Amino acid sequence: MPLRELLASDYAVRTEEKVRLDGGRDGYVMDGYVYFTIPADNKEMIHMEQASIAYYMEERNYPQTTVPIPNVHGNWYTDYQGETYLVLRTKPLPTQEPVIPEGIQLAEFHESGTGYPYEPHFASSYGKWQQLWIDKLTMFEQKIESDARKKSTRFYQYLMDCLPYIVGLSENAIQYVYETEQDKRFHQMDQGVITFRRYRNQLRGSFIWMEDFLYDHPARDLAENIRGMMLNGSSKDEMISFLNDYHSARPISIFGWRLVYARLIFPVHIFDWLEKSFRRNDDDLLYQEWMDLMDKQTQYEYGVKNFFNYAGIDHESEQIPVLHWL
Repeated sequence: MPLRELLASDYAVRTEEKVRLDGGRDGYVMDGYVYFTIPADNKEMIHMEQASIAYYMEERNYPQTTVPIPNVHGNWYTDYQGETYLVLRTKPLPTQEPVIPEGIQLAEFHESGTGYPYEPHFASSYGKWQQLWIDKLTMFEQKIESDARKKSTRFYQYLMDCLPYIVGLSENAIQYVYETEQDKRFHQMDQGVITFRRYRNQLRGSFIWMEDFLYDHPARDLAENIRGMMLNGSSKDEMISFLNDYHSARPISIFGWRLVYARLIFPVHIFDWLEKSFRRNDDDLLYQEWMDLMDKQTQYEYGVKNFFNYAGIDHESEQIPVLHWL
């Protein structure tokens, strides 16, 4: 899509140079700002809620947040060559060495989001994990079984062999989060905050993408960061430091710790990989990648089994149930 022409005709933005942004996106620069587009894809309501969050966080000293801008007609969305687009603008931060620990940085980000005056409807997962996970499991189980009937490749045969394991993990997590919601050991830090769909160190990047924002319990970001650390082979000390730093800046309740654990049990990383695999046809490569992912599960399960040790919590004395089969 000729972004330069769209910016000139509908936004009066005369760009100076083209740049390649995070994730392979193309953007254009003018007066220190970077402009790029995202397709609407029938996500107008979600995007508008994320836009409100983005402006809120930009005002709270996160200037690298991407925010939408209206076109010359005052509209947020622009139809161009048969497609509908939203144009975002940001002023990226220069890459620099972190000055504070990541755990504290994330805690400060969550604290900044506590004052957000609205609870989004479309861009919120707060209090909805159980139903969202049930829906996700049902959809993926049906999709995998349907595709496997049509394709008899090694990949789908192996995937079907692993399906009971995926279902078992998911059902354990769904039951655990249900039981956690009955636990009353929560406090004010358990209110909804601005989070990321999948937290992966975005706070240390040059950009914070508007589409990454969600409204949810802070346990979401804690779990997704620990998940990445476990899968990528981070040391025990690194995980302990991250959790201790966060907890020192923004105390985590027993309820919050249980939510982190529940989310770690739920195989989000497996579902994320499978979602991408559905758009591919290279079965031999998929088979190898799936084998690699399943090999990592042994290491990952070890991390989940020891999670409360990393958190410095005696789960027995605190009467926190754990999965003993891990």
